[in-house]
Amino acid sequence: MSTSYLPATTDSIAQALEAKNPSESISIFYRILESPSSSPDSLRIKEQSITNLSDLLRQENRAEELRSLLTQLRPFFALIPKAKTAKIVRGIIDAVAKIPGTSDLQISLCKEMVQWTRAEKRTFLRQRVEARLAALLMESKEYSEALNLLSGLIKEVRRLDDKLLLVDIDLLESKLHFSLRNLPKAKAALTAARTAANAIYVPPAQQGTIDLQSGILHAEEKDYKTAYSYFFEAFEAFNALEDPRAVFSLKYMLLCKIMVSQADDVAGIISSKAGLRYVGPELDAMKAVADAHAKRSLKLFETALRDFKAQLEEDPIVHRHLSSLYDTLLEQNLCRLIEPFSRVEIAHIADLIELPVDHVEKKLSQMILDKKFAGTLDQGAGCLVIFDDPKTDAIYPATLETISNVGKVVDSLYVRSAKIMA
Repeated sequence: MSTSYLPATTDSIAQALEAKNPSESISIFYRILESPSSSPDSLRIKEQSITNLSDLLRQENRAEELRSLLTQLRPFFALIPKAKTAKIVRGIIDAVAKIPGTSDLQISLCKEMVQWTRAEKRTFLRQRVEARLAALLMESKEYSEALNLLSGLIKEVRRLDDKLLLVDIDLLESKLHFSLRNLPKAKAALTAARTAANAIYVPPAQQGTIDLQSGILHAEEKDYKTAYSYFFEAFEAFNALEDPRAVFSLKYMLLCKIMVSQADDVAGIISSKAGLRYVGPELDAMKAVADAHAKRSLKLFETALRDFKAQLEEDPIVHRHLSSLYDTLLEQNLCRLIEPFSRVEIAHIADLIELPVDHVEKKLSQMILDKKFAGTLDQGAGCLVIFDDPKTDAIYPATLETISNVGKVVDSLYVRSAKIMA
């Protein structure tokens, strides 16, 4: 950074923009910010310089410099309105977020800014930075810390009745509880977000986020038809905005179709005008799963899981539903294969279903324990012995019903005798 400052004028900005390389431009912008002038025009030029400088630092992946810039600008923030300060601070935090591998830096930066905003009594900005911090903590799986932060923030924002921020925080709380597998609280938080959103104008991106979360929660309750309609609404909103989340909404739409055994519709959705815009690994993964499901082939299913591990296994929402789908498919196939036998080698079943012997043996033992069929595993001989379905004797339920009725008669007689005695 140069020691001599440049006057905060449009000529200085033009000089920075015309510089031969980014490093030279960055140096000139720093020199503009060092100008001691605090006239309205100078402040406006400095604001413009900060925006350009943060963009350049982001392009150069200089996250630490963005962090130090935020600290360096604190005296400048005292000279400009609080709303402009909030815009600059959030802009720089957003710039750091666009640099890959900076999660820890973002968390520490947000914590620093929360302390500074508390000291400066900038409530509006602090609440937004705290909401951002809670989102970052959730992404880092620091769930308890994120919940503690949100619980205090929600009470404060409700008191101020800042509806737009309340929608953000309630949505974040819903995602947090969903990550912790607390479905009732996740639904309650989402309902609160919808209630707040109904009272104000919500930007399309925010509405899309609400619909996406609604779809995820309905899918978790196995209500895939309702989930599909929410994912479709979210997809339309994100698609119109060219938001990268559109492809995930489309992916979850395809997942819903597979889960309700309408895998044949998947190819049609992908080849539609909207679907063709997002052709790539995410949709290829769902198409492979749909093909495996349509053919009832566990081998194709496992191949899809292996070939598209990043898209299927590493997406927690898809992985959760595909795990239950895989178990259902495996059980259906095993029941169909063992039906003709009374005693069969486990190795033979494994050959028929094209899966490892130990995997098949483990699943069969689980199915016996879950009473999916009557049988036992003879591990010494490596065989499965299947029993005939035991016929229930009708005399036992009838006897129990008779005893129950006699009990009711005795109780009734006792009540009557008690009244006579009284």
